[in-house]
Amino acid sequence: MGGPEEPVTLPAAELAALARRAGFELVGFAKAEPIPGAVLLDWLTAGHHADLDWMAQRVEERLDVTKLLPGARTVIALACNYWHSDEPSPVARYARGRDYHATMRDRMRALRRSLRAKFPGVNDYGSIDASPVMEKVWAVRAGLGTVTKNGCFTTHEFGSWVVLSAMILDAPVDAYAQPLDQDPCGRCRICIDACPTSAIIADRVIDAGACLSYQTIENAGAAPEALRPAFKDTVFGCDICQDVCPLNMTPVKAGARFEPRSLATQSVRALAAMTKAEFDAWVPGSPLARAGYDGLRRNAAYALGAAGDAGARTVLERLLGDPHEPVREAAQWALGKLG
Repeated sequence: MGGPEEPVTLPAAELAALARRAGFELVGFAKAEPIPGAVLLDWLTAGHHADLDWMAQRVEERLDVTKLLPGARTVIALACNYWHSDEPSPVARYARGRDYHATMRDRMRALRRSLRAKFPGVNDYGSIDASPVMEKVWAVRAGLGTVTKNGCFTTHEFGSWVVLSAMILDAPVDAYAQPLDQDPCGRCRICIDACPTSAIIADRVIDAGACLSYQTIENAGAAPEALRPAFKDTVFGCDICQDVCPLNMTPVKAGARFEPRSLATQSVRALAAMTKAEFDAWVPGSPLARAGYDGLRRNAAYALGAAGDAGARTVLERLLGDPHEPVREAAQWALGKLG
C-alpha cells in the first residue's frame, strides 16, 4: 500500500485573483515552514510585551502553523490599505473607520467561499489578528514588504498604512515568493528619534509598555506619569513613527470601509466631555470600543493636561467627581498641569 496521496498543487495566480476579488489589495504566498523561535521568544523573554500575556500563549502554534492546520503547506499573506486622509484626529488612522477586524473578516469569508467552490478538497485556516498567527512574519516571507525600524510592516505600494491577515492551506501552490532582499531604512532613524516615549529601544525592537498605542488602548489603569506628557493630541493609538517615515510620504486613499466615523472626528475636549449616551451612539462597529468609555475619557484628560488646554478646565473639574478612579486621577493630573 502506498502512502497518503499528495495534495494537488494550486495555481497561485488564480488564488491571488480570488483574494483580490474578495477585497484584499496585496497577496503573496509562502511555504508553511516553521518560524525560528528567537523571532518571538527573545522579545518575550526580555519582557517587552508588558502585560500582553496572550502574546506568550500558544507559542508552539505561533511558530508552527501545522499546529493550527494539520498538513499545512501554504500561507497566503493578505494586506489591505487603510489610509484615508491627513485630517487631524486624536485617533490613530487604522481606528478611525469601521473596525478593520470586521472588514478583514468579511473579505476572508468571501475568499473562503470562492476558494471552497473552486477547490473543494482544500482545507483552510483563516487568521485576522486575534489568532495565534504571526502575520508580519508571513507577510515578509510572502514578499509583500519588510519590517522597518519602527516595527511596522511596510509595503512599496501603501507604506505601512496596511492591516494584515493570513490564510493557511493544506495544499501547495505552484509559485512561492521570496522575501525582499533589501533594507529600506538604511541609516535612517527618523522614527526612533520622533517617538515621544522612546518605545523603539533598538532597530525593530519595540517596548510595548512604553508605546502610546499600548498605553491608550491596553492599559486600563493609570498611565505612568513619565509618559503622560506624550499624550498630547492622542486619545487612541499613535501614528507618530509612521507619520514621519519617508516611506509613507505618498499614501493612497483607501475605500469607504475605512472612512472616518463620528467618534474619530471629535476633538480631545469633546471626547473628555462625552456622555455615556454619546459613547454608546458613536462606538458600535468602531475599534475605539476596546478602550471603553472610561478609558477614552481618561486618555482625553491626559491629552488635555499634556497640551496645557486652559479652555478645558471646566470639563476636567467635572471629571474630578467621576466614579471611575483612573478618570478622576487623570483629571487631577491634568488640572495640575494647567496650574
